[in-house]
Amino acid sequence: MNLPEVCVCYLLREKPTGIEVLLGRKKGGLGEGKLVGPGGKLEPGESAVEAAVREVHEEVGVTVLPQSLTLIGELSYPFTHHPQWSQKSWAFICRDFAGSPAESEELAPSWFPLAEMPYDRMWDDAKHWLPRALGGQFVRATFTFGEDARTVESTDYRR
Repeated sequence: MNLPEVCVCYLLREKPTGIEVLLGRKKGGLGEGKLVGPGGKLEPGESAVEAAVREVHEEVGVTVLPQSLTLIGELSYPFTHHPQWSQKSWAFICRDFAGSPAESEELAPSWFPLAEMPYDRMWDDAKHWLPRALGGQFVRATFTFGEDARTVESTDYRR
């Protein structure tokens, strides 16, 4: 299955109280109201790294360099009841960036303590893979969403 490709980038910063993760409340479109990492669709001819650099800048006004990105996940999302939403996602983290996150037309960003990630306000798949990935494990998996298009119906981790 050849799925449309997207990317997501989780910015991390070290504070005296621990690591914080930047998430943004999606202001429209698929996933409106959910907390997500900055990201979006790859443009024709664009690599996932190039898209992540561009999307982070467009969505939160922060500059990241390609060499500062670390790939943490290769994820597939079949929506069996809404196939037009199905996609493949490349997930990155970045600890070295320039600028302060600012709200855009797409995202309203906020920092969250890594130890208190609001998984209940994110897409359902995040609670399955993101703790592993933020803990340093590369994740390659497929998350099939059910009829409600909100709940993960099945999970398949691959090596």
